Amino acid sequence: MLQQNFNSLFQKYNQDISLQVKLWLEIKKNHSSKKRHYHNLSHLENLFEELIPIKQEFEDWDTIQFSIYYHDIVYKTTRSDNEEKSAQLAVERLEQISYPEDKIQKCKRQILATKLHAVADPDTNLFTDADLSILGKSWEVYATYYQQIRKEYSIYPDFMYTNGRKKALQHFLDMEYIFKTSYFQNKYESQARRNLEKELQILGK
Repeated sequence: MLQQNFNSLFQKYNQDISLQVKLWLEIKKNHSSKKRHYHNLSHLENLFEELIPIKQEFEDWDTIQFSIYYHDIVYKTTRSDNEEKSAQLAVERLEQISYPEDKIQKCKRQILATKLHAVADPDTNLFTDADLSILGKSWEVYATYYQQIRKEYSIYPDFMYTNGRKKALQHFLDMEYIFKTSYFQNKYESQARRNLEKELQILGK
């Protein structure tokens, strides 16, 4: 599904099949690293599964799709500039495709928004909410997710990881709403808070 969708999206703006193949293989390779246990192709599939049913709500669905493909294309747990690097690479690739400049800048802003998940425009809010949708899944799915995140950060000893993770969880719980849109609030807010509280208890609140 991911490759077929990317091909269709690409061909709306460029007919260079060799470039299309090259860019898809880059996306696939980067998301298939053995160090990626959560931020992989399955994560991209989940975002599409969350957003396709409401794609009519978007002002610019094409840009959202490119943002999905590129928002985690650079991901190293030892760095704090993954979003910036991903946004930079997205700009370079979309310029190669000859995607409209105003839409390229919109894609850049959407990718950067996944760093802090602050309130933004309606399209971006739905996108970043979908990026956090895992927080509101069933406990079984959520438990698999946080174990995958721990594997991605396996370079760090437990005491360092636990302290950072607890701060991140508490940050979300201290928000008035974890999700910015009524759609995702209604769908996931309550379960997300239960999941975060439960993980905090496991970590030793």
